[in-house]
Amino acid sequence: MALLALLASVTTAAAPEPHRNFVACPIVRDTSTVPCWLAEHKGELYFLTLQTDVSAPVNPPQLGHRVLVEGVVSDEPRICGGVVLKPVVLSVLPELDSSCSTVLPAEERYNLTFEPPRPPGPSKGRLAFAPDPSAPRPTPVVETIPKTFALQYDFDGLIAFRHAGQLQQIHDFARKHRATRVEITAYRASSLLSDETLFTERDDIGRRRAEQVASLLKDAGLAGVAFDVKWQNALRPDGVNDARLRRADITVR
Repeated sequence: MALLALLASVTTAAAPEPHRNFVACPIVRDTSTVPCWLAEHKGELYFLTLQTDVSAPVNPPQLGHRVLVEGVVSDEPRICGGVVLKPVVLSVLPELDSSCSTVLPAEERYNLTFEPPRPPGPSKGRLAFAPDPSAPRPTPVVETIPKTFALQYDFDGLIAFRHAGQLQQIHDFARKHRATRVEITAYRASSLLSDETLFTERDDIGRRRAEQVASLLKDAGLAGVAFDVKWQNALRPDGVNDARLRRADITVR
């Protein structure tokens, strides 16, 4: 579906301060350590994230595609010349856009003052910002059935690399507790942008999310379980918690 067809005018108020929800071309700024990703909105430049590996909490955008930015203006110093959005959720839009090709050269004033997120070479699956290995481990939690798991999605997105651990957790939990039923409800949602427009996901995304989760769990060997698969539209967005509406709830019974 074309990008413009997804934008519809609404009469509700725009995302409240200090939230910034907008669609823009991402910009890459080179540095002497690791590239920065930026985006411009209403004349202001915003820092989105660093170029990291796919296991990082926030994956970078892509040149050649617009990105949906949903973030909160923080009071941290600017990075690479951009206002820091933290937390921030980035969704790469699938439509190709050849105008999204800006790469800015490295400038001494924008060089990062900290070490690169990880050493050079393959990541081997490590998080770009790994937790402190000396930190105390959390106390184990006794889990009982039924239990509901929530998968969060990018805008118009399906299962991605970051979901692998969650799907494995659901699979293992269901087998451990000898589940007989798995209920999956997936949602199609919208994002209220800062310019007072509603950015809505494709019509069939809820169904595709629900059916994909069920298919992956079955293919992983979760046998002898009845699957109840449903999909629906999420609540109306408020410009604050919109990214959380893009989800699938999986209840193991």
